[in-house]
Amino acid sequence: MLKFAQFPSEGNETLSTSDHRLDALRQWTCACLHERELMFEPASEDASFRRYFRVRADDRTWIVMDAPPEQEDCRPFVKVASLMRDAGLHVPQVLAEDLERGFLLLSDLGTRTYLATLNESNADRLFSDALDALIRWQCASRAGVLPPYDAALLRRELELFPEWYIRRHLALTLDAEQRARLDTVFQRLIDSALAQPGVYVHRDYMPRNLMVSEPNPGVLDFQDAVFGPVAYDVVSLFRDAFVSWPEERVLDWTVRYWERARKAGVPVDSDFASFYRSFEWMGLQRHLKVLGIFARICHRDGKPTYVEDTPRFCAYVREVAARYAELSPLARFFDALEARAPRAAYTF
Repeated sequence: MLKFAQFPSEGNETLSTSDHRLDALRQWTCACLHERELMFEPASEDASFRRYFRVRADDRTWIVMDAPPEQEDCRPFVKVASLMRDAGLHVPQVLAEDLERGFLLLSDLGTRTYLATLNESNADRLFSDALDALIRWQCASRAGVLPPYDAALLRRELELFPEWYIRRHLALTLDAEQRARLDTVFQRLIDSALAQPGVYVHRDYMPRNLMVSEPNPGVLDFQDAVFGPVAYDVVSLFRDAFVSWPEERVLDWTVRYWERARKAGVPVDSDFASFYRSFEWMGLQRHLKVLGIFARICHRDGKPTYVEDTPRFCAYVREVAARYAELSPLARFFDALEARAPRAAYTF
């Protein structure tokens, strides 16, 4: 049986009457659309500093993005949207842009996310469409177009785990031996990731960022795309932050991806067992990173909802670490963390 996380419903925040950026965004959008009156409403919950609003005029709708330039850069979004559209993916069309102020006017892909729509009966069909889109994206890959998912970036992401999850969220300090064991595991995960063939990587290809649409799926939140490990996006899809699936279904879907990807010429390993090992180890890097990110969003940005799903990621880590002798130190490490951390802090 699939397990969903609790997640706040979209559009449940109140628009501030003293929001100067929102005032400027309203004026800009009205000018772009040649409309005097538009209705604005929150369109989604976002873990970054970006905000999205759905804009209505009669029976027409658009999406506007507000990305404060001192914290976010709209240019990667525009670039990757063009790459994805050229690859045959269904992404928002950029209708107008003000990159200096961080405003984008986008076409609206609707309100039905995969996360809200997935159930036992439709998952095979929806994931089949998602895999077809992913393979089209990977087949369009060219080195040197997107930033590399290199060792430095992989390590920076992993360091979010001890910095934010262990030190800040659990309020624990690692001794030298524990830190050394963690570094050994980190290096093994980095080496595994870098040994994989490189393709375009969405970097957050998960049900919350896929829309049920025509053509299906609509793809969102792709501005952090890079060129990196071939297994990254498929493990993001099936070992998600907000919904968990039985292991046998994950294995079946991964086999389906691997078969289609090989047929399409995506450079996956010719041996499925080797590919699945890379899939699991890549997922482990992502899970540790997300534990750190969710803790950072809670303690730095004041958004505690995300950290409620840390037990899901701890379970992912334990399951994978238990299957590989090289990763067994990580399983013992999590045992020690749970023993030392106050239960309330561990589960938030």
